[in-house]
Amino acid sequence: MTAFFHRQDGALAVEQVPLARIAAEFGTPTYVYSRAALTAAYQAYAAACKGRNAQVQYAMKANSNLAVLQVFAKLGAGFDIVSGGELKRVLAAGGDARKVVFSGVGKSAAEMELALSHDVRCFNVESIPELDRLNEVAGRVGKRARVSLRVNPDVDAKTHPYISTGLKGNKFGIAFEDVLPTYRAAAALPHLEVTGIDCHIGSQITEVEPYLEALDKVLDVVEALEREGIRLEHIDVGGGLGITYTDETPPDITGFATTLLERVAARGHGHREVLFEPGRSLVGNAGVLLTQVEFLKPGAAKNFCIVDAAMNDLARPAMYEAYHRIEPVALRDAQPVTYDIVGPVCESGDWLGRDRALALEPGDLLAVMSAGAYGFTMSSNYNTRPRAAEVMVDCANVHLVRERELVEDLFRDERLLQD
Repeated sequence: MTAFFHRQDGALAVEQVPLARIAAEFGTPTYVYSRAALTAAYQAYAAACKGRNAQVQYAMKANSNLAVLQVFAKLGAGFDIVSGGELKRVLAAGGDARKVVFSGVGKSAAEMELALSHDVRCFNVESIPELDRLNEVAGRVGKRARVSLRVNPDVDAKTHPYISTGLKGNKFGIAFEDVLPTYRAAAALPHLEVTGIDCHIGSQITEVEPYLEALDKVLDVVEALEREGIRLEHIDVGGGLGITYTDETPPDITGFATTLLERVAARGHGHREVLFEPGRSLVGNAGVLLTQVEFLKPGAAKNFCIVDAAMNDLARPAMYEAYHRIEPVALRDAQPVTYDIVGPVCESGDWLGRDRALALEPGDLLAVMSAGAYGFTMSSNYNTRPRAAEVMVDCANVHLVRERELVEDLFRDERLLQD
C-alpha cells in the first residue's frame, strides 16, 4: 500500500475515491491511475535535478495515455519515444517536440522525416546503417539531425533477461569496441550533428552499482572523444530504475539520481547536461488494474479464482512470470483460500497471480497493484476482447481518460469478401 492507494474505512481507495465507486461507474476491468502518485514520483527526480544541468525524459512506452503524458508535460518533463506514433501522442498531449529524444533500433525513414519536421531534440542512434539512413533523410528534407549514439557497455543489469538491454548479446546499442569508430563516422556525415551519448542497460533494476559501472564506461568514451575533438553536450544515462512489486528494495529515486549526477560531476563533466529516461519508476506504482471475480472454481490440485481481467489486459505475468500483489477491494471476515487468479482467455498462461490466500465470493472486486507501467500499453484484443477503460483520479475527482472499447470497434475496419 502507498499513501495514494490505501484503505478507507476498510475498503481500498485511490486518493479520496473508493475503488468500488469507480467499478460501479465505469465497470471492470479498468485501469485506475493516481495523479498525485505520478506527480510525487516526477518530483522525486526533479529534486535531484534542481540546481543541476539535468532533465527528465519520461520513457512513455511504460504508459502512453494522453492524460498521463499531459501531467508530465505540465510538470516540465521531456519525453523518450520509440516510434512515430509515440511522437504524435506527445504532440496531442501538449508536449514539446523539442524536448523529445527518439530512441529505438528500427526507425523507418517516414518516422525520421516526421521527427525532423517537428524538430525533436535528438535521435538516439543504434547502428551505422541507421546513421546513414538518418543522414540521407535529413539531407533530403533540408535539415541537420542532432544525434546521440547509444552505447552498449556490456554491463549486467541483474534483471529479467527479456528486459536486460546492456549486454553484448542484446540487440540494442553499439558494441563498446565499435563506439569510437562509429562516432567518427557520424561526425563525418554532412547532415548530422553529434550532440550526445546514450546508455540504457535494462529495466526493473534495483541496484545502483550497474548504473555506476555503465556510467564510468560512458564517461571514458566521452573523454576519448574529446581528445579527438568530438565534444558532446549531453550524457543520457537512460532509465530502468525498478519499483517494489513484492519485496524488492530499489533505491530512493532522489538519492539514486543524485548519486549518478555526483559521479558525472566528480569525473569533471558537470558542465554537460544529464538526461534521465525513467518510465516504470514514474508510473508503475501510480496505477492498479481493477477487476471483478466471476467464478470460484475448486480443483483437485488448484483452486481457481476466475476474474474478468486477463492476459490480454495485463501481459506481464504471462510474458515475464511477473509478480503483482493482488488486494481485495473490500475485506471479508472469512477464512482465506489459496487461489490462482486467472482470466477468461483460452490459454493456460492466462494468469494474474498464483497461490494467493484470499477470502472471496463471486462479484467481489480485486485490485492488481503496481499496474501503472507496461499494463495498458502492452494490452491486446486477443480472443476479441475489448481493451479496458482508463481512469485518472485527482483528489476527489474522477476522470475517464480512455473509454472502454466496444466489440464492434474491433472489427469495424475489417471487410467481408464480396462473392
